[in-house]
Amino acid sequence: MKWIKPDNPDYDAARKVFNAMIDRRPAAIAQCANDEDVAEALLYGRGNALPIAVRAGGHSVAGMSMNDDGVVIDVRPMKSIDVDPESGIVTAGAGVTWGEFDRATQEHALAVTGGRASTTGVAGFTLGGGSGWLERSYGFACDSLVSVNLVTADGDRVTASARENPELFWALHGGGGNFGVATSFTFQAHRLGPVVHAGIWLWPGEEAMDVSRAFRDLALAAPDGVGLGLLYLTAPPEPFVPEHLVGKLAVAVGYVYAGDPEEGSEHARPFRELGPAVDLVGDTPYAEFNCSLDDPPDHYNYWSADYHDELPDDALDVFVESARNLPDATSQQLIARWGGAVGGNAGAATPLINRNAAWVSHPYGISPTPEGGQRAKAWVKDFREKIAPYATGGVWLNFIGNEGQDRIRAAFGNGNYARLARVKRDFDPKNVFQGNQNILPAGS
Repeated sequence: MKWIKPDNPDYDAARKVFNAMIDRRPAAIAQCANDEDVAEALLYGRGNALPIAVRAGGHSVAGMSMNDDGVVIDVRPMKSIDVDPESGIVTAGAGVTWGEFDRATQEHALAVTGGRASTTGVAGFTLGGGSGWLERSYGFACDSLVSVNLVTADGDRVTASARENPELFWALHGGGGNFGVATSFTFQAHRLGPVVHAGIWLWPGEEAMDVSRAFRDLALAAPDGVGLGLLYLTAPPEPFVPEHLVGKLAVAVGYVYAGDPEEGSEHARPFRELGPAVDLVGDTPYAEFNCSLDDPPDHYNYWSADYHDELPDDALDVFVESARNLPDATSQQLIARWGGAVGGNAGAATPLINRNAAWVSHPYGISPTPEGGQRAKAWVKDFREKIAPYATGGVWLNFIGNEGQDRIRAAFGNGNYARLARVKRDFDPKNVFQGNQNILPAGS
């Protein structure tokens, strides 16, 4: 294990996270290569009464993987990936990112629902549920879990699966890092590709209203194998973007078909008939598509999210008006289509409620400057206030920052929250693991 403290030349690099809004200075960062290292770091932190945070991908927009004056358990050195091509069983260390995971499984025509940004860590993403492009076909990442190995607050090594510690296993399907430091994840992967029909289409902003309505109707009619998202953004200065669109509001549709590329092309036809100005949808390796929309590094981020059962025209008007006021060229507004495997039987096996919502709105307030970051924050809050009449009240916690206990409870509902609190009491009664969307131990 490598200890990094403030006098170490690697300290600033080691404490840097994805969101530039987060500038925290821990007393020590423990870069852990195995379970024993994690247990040692926990013993040190608890023995010195220091707060504990756990870092894997470092992609939490709230910066929950970093703290001030505490110990950060950094599991990024745990990079192992073991793939069984015959059974489709994949075991990944807690430091693996989805880009790394996708490329390892793609070699064997396998995949698990991963992050829409390939830099997202497998650990935090999966423990929070795991929403991505393949969810309508395979459910969330947590739905593919076979087992999780973790180290508890007391330094004990435990395995959670359907047979071992089943109540803990249930809690790990969306309950986040509340129960221990996860060190490895075993998934049942799904046959996919490696080539899929996927990509994005782009329309000029003047067509936002018409494209949004058409997207809604086509997305509702699309088969479960089609993963979809509607994105409002500023057209980037890329070679594939016509010069007259660069720097202006644009509307994009992200598309992937989890099946035969020829079938995917056929299901894409109704979207192509809308006449996009840019058509980048074609046969491509899944891993390439899943890293095509990565977030820009070193930017100031403020995000939020809401669920929606329906998107009437009035709601789409709110989206478009918000998009016309993007606070910065890097900010974006996303509407993800749920349905398919997101709901149904899998939903009953996880703490996450409202899985039958049809849509998720996800405003990304992003700016390269601190001042722009504050404008982005105000823009996100303004949008959430205006879209509230069309929201269910549910929320996807991996999509938001620190918005308080009411939002955490909204993600699980009172019954599931109480059940999670009992698991928390059993495995972390002193609430050592607070660097997360925190579930309070029952009775605390």
